[in-house]
Parts: sequence; C-alpha cells; structure tokens
Amino acid sequence: MKKVLIGILLFLVFIFIYFLEVDFFPLIPIAGIIPNLFIVFILFVGLFANSIFAIGFAVIGGLLIDSVNSPFIGGTAIMLTIIAFLASYFDRNFSKENRITIILMVAGATVIYEMGIFLLRCAIVGISPEIVPAIKIIAIEIVYNVLLSIIFYPLIQKAGFAIDRVFKRNNMLTRYF
Repeated sequence: MKKVLIGILLFLVFIFIYFLEVDFFPLIPIAGIIPNLFIVFILFVGLFANSIFAIGFAVIGGLLIDSVNSPFIGGTAIMLTIIAFLASYFDRNFSKENRITIILMVAGATVIYEMGIFLLRCAIVGISPEIVPAIKIIAIEIVYNVLLSIIFYPLIQKAGFAIDRVFKRNNMLTRYF
C-alpha cells in the first residue's frame, strides 16, 4: 500500500515538474537554455526506489512527455529508461550520501540523455548534426541541472531515504536466540 501511495506522490511530483518546465523555467533561462529536471527526477527515482519501479516510471513519464512535446514518440521514453537503468546501477555501486557523487551522476546523466536525444533526432528526423551548438547547449544544461541539484539536495536526500526505506529495506524484526 505504501508503494502505491509513493507511486501516486511521485506521479504528482512529475506533473509539478512538467508545469515548472513549461511555465516557470522559460522565464529564467541561462543563455536561452532551460534545465531538464526530468533527468534529475528519474535519476532520483532510480537511486532510491527499486529498478523495476524506476524503469516503469521512466517509460510512462517519457511517453507522456513525448505525447505532448516531441515530434516523435518514444525518444524521451528510451533515454529516461536508460537513465533509470543507470541510476539503479549507480545505487548498487556508489554512495547516495555524498553530494559530489550525486553531482557527478546528474552531470553524467544529463550528458547521456541529451546526446542520446540529439542522436535520435538526427537519425529519425533526418537533420544534419551540428556538434558545436549541441555541445554548448549540453554544457549549459549540465550547469543548470547541477545547480538545481545542489540547491535541492537536502530535500532530495530526505525524501529519497524515506522512499528507500519503503522499497528496499526489510523492516521485519529478527529474532536472536
């Protein structure tokens, strides 16, 4: 029951992030670039919830984003699923308590997501790749995502460990004889 409530709460957070990206962040761009908080959010879900939940959430969220914003369906879903899979890998091999580790994960996830979307759009839509502007956009988006991750790190960590206790911890008491 707790997992269902957390899923509903995370979906509401997903909707809130969507409205932030559509309504608020276009008002404060850095060099015309707005952050992609979906990358940070899916990374957060993948780090603190289990991998099946995170991948399912990434697929559904990516398809919702694609159905509203994208010229082709599935690109965002594919890339967010890759981010969720990588986050579950990071969960097993890296510490979630270190702020530097989280910052590096956010930067790496942003690079992977944006390069993947760039290559998918080049392949599917058939546009010619322009590498220098793409690198500039990705670099600015990395800075923006990392800054927002630093600002919201205490909130992310507190909520994350609460989700972690529900999804991953065995709360059954052990008997010692």
